[in-house]
Amino acid sequence: MLNVTFIHHSSFMVETDNHLLLFDYFPGEAVENMNFHGKLPELPSDKKLYVFASHSHKDHFSVEVLKLQDIHPNITFILSKDIRLGRNYLVRNGIDPAIKSNIHWVKDVNTYHVDDLQIDTMRSTDAGVAFLVNVDGLNIFHAGDLNWWNAGDDRELYGNLIGKAYKKEINRLKNKHIDIAFVVLDGRVEDGYAFGMEYFLENIDVDLVFPMHMWQQWDLIPKLKRNPRLVNVVNKVIDIDRENIIFYNIM
Repeated sequence: MLNVTFIHHSSFMVETDNHLLLFDYFPGEAVENMNFHGKLPELPSDKKLYVFASHSHKDHFSVEVLKLQDIHPNITFILSKDIRLGRNYLVRNGIDPAIKSNIHWVKDVNTYHVDDLQIDTMRSTDAGVAFLVNVDGLNIFHAGDLNWWNAGDDRELYGNLIGKAYKKEINRLKNKHIDIAFVVLDGRVEDGYAFGMEYFLENIDVDLVFPMHMWQQWDLIPKLKRNPRLVNVVNKVIDIDRENIIFYNIM
């Protein structure tokens, strides 16, 4: 079994034979000036839930996610070390500070073993980490904010520097087979919106890629697929045109 739910933005639920993986979930109202509508899918009680947060940005983490422990007690959190959860902050938000005993803190370029999961982290080109999770014989990659960002007044210089850093991290996936990947496709970067996605598709052995971080610009996906240079790989890219989509038995 491999079911994937696109919740919104960069939030995905992955259900395998024996596990539930929730990546970068936040309530839709957490990000100002956006109107996200994604909802958590049903959480089967017979499977352990692993909640991942790649970094502290509001569109990737909310303290509210810790309250999932109240409705799904069989849960473990894997959080990037840049996320700060002081005792007073937790209490103010109605969360028992004892929850910290159920959090595995991770930093970049390390390998962690949590139960029967192997988690390899990569260095983001923005904040926090990216995740490569091996679970139930599958390799699942979630980029977080690891991307070939190319923006600002010094776009060419910045893009070149970030591009080198991005390639260095993505190249850690070479010589691995990735079953599913969640990769940034961000229209705010304008002409560089697909630099990271293109490099990933052209250089990594991957079966299926879910575009994310699109800020509801669904038209970026068909735009990407019209690139003639990608004609041999765009069939790997999943079409997403709305929030709350469940892809059943994709493998």
